[in-house]
Amino acid sequence: MDIISNEVQDTEIYNRVDDLKAFDETKLGVKGLVDQGVTKVPRIFIRPHDELVKELNYTTVDLKIPVIDLSGVEQDHDRRMEIVEQIREASKTWGFFQVVNHEISSSLLDETIDSIRMFHEQDNETKMKYYSRDPMNMVRYDSNIDLYRSRTANWRDTLMIMMAYSEVPPEQIPAVCRETILKYIKHATTLCGTLLDLLSEALNLNRNYLQEMECSRGRSLVCHYYPPCPEPELTLGTGNHTDTSFITLLLQDHLGGLQVRYCDQWVDVPPITGSIVVNIGDMLQIVSNDRFKSADHRVLASHKGPRVSIACFFTGVIDPPKMYGPIKDGSPPAYRDFTMADYLNTFFSRPVDKSGVVDYFRS
Repeated sequence: MDIISNEVQDTEIYNRVDDLKAFDETKLGVKGLVDQGVTKVPRIFIRPHDELVKELNYTTVDLKIPVIDLSGVEQDHDRRMEIVEQIREASKTWGFFQVVNHEISSSLLDETIDSIRMFHEQDNETKMKYYSRDPMNMVRYDSNIDLYRSRTANWRDTLMIMMAYSEVPPEQIPAVCRETILKYIKHATTLCGTLLDLLSEALNLNRNYLQEMECSRGRSLVCHYYPPCPEPELTLGTGNHTDTSFITLLLQDHLGGLQVRYCDQWVDVPPITGSIVVNIGDMLQIVSNDRFKSADHRVLASHKGPRVSIACFFTGVIDPPKMYGPIKDGSPPAYRDFTMADYLNTFFSRPVDKSGVVDYFRS
């Protein structure tokens, strides 16, 4: 399709807010549009013309993000030091890597993806009970958390399970995925602890440094569902962004679509059976004093689908307030100290695809 001559060039004035409200009030999300048989992407999802033109200049390069085998990490000191070095290099240059042999069974990974697919594909009446834009709801389903702030809506729906302040009562989690999700969160938290230890060592700190900062105390599970898109060249599954977390563990299905920004190019992050994608978040870039990189990433829309992914964000302590800032190792701090609440309030006051939140806290 010729992007330049596409109907997106139409200068006709339309009331975007009304369109957003009409979409939101259906409580059926993007899947509801697909179920209705849409053959064109509604205007609220079409990326601005300047973005589409800029996209013509992007290329996807045939590079591979690091894949790190965690086998032997607790049993063999030399092997552990090798893994620490691999994580140091990946965190410094990419901000992204995949881990294999992480001791979460492939069967649990598959069950987790299937359970999230079942949530999104259950009958509308049951699913709509969870639809909410109240950020204080610990379990909620919606489409586009920044729907009314972003320039363009993303082609996806989301089930969110937020554990920033306290544990979620199990009965609040949808029954169709409850047992599997609780099991997966437990295993993902254990893996996060292992990775935080390795990242501490990669920063030449005491092994327990990041865990003692309670970097994994706040957890959020964000379960995305990307329906097939009739015009994927006009929109995105998830716009370009960085994560607010210390680290994010991402479980993705076999369809792909995730890309990371590297050397001013987009690089595919292909699914690897049994792997989990790990990415450095803004908080760890700050705490590491820019030694580690919080990388831009996005998800492409696709004719294929539905695609399912589950991101577990580890965000530290919100309440009671706890100060975070660069490690004190004698180097000039690149950032000022602040609370996690300060950071999240800044982040969520902006569109998810708006960059520069980290720079707001530079000293």
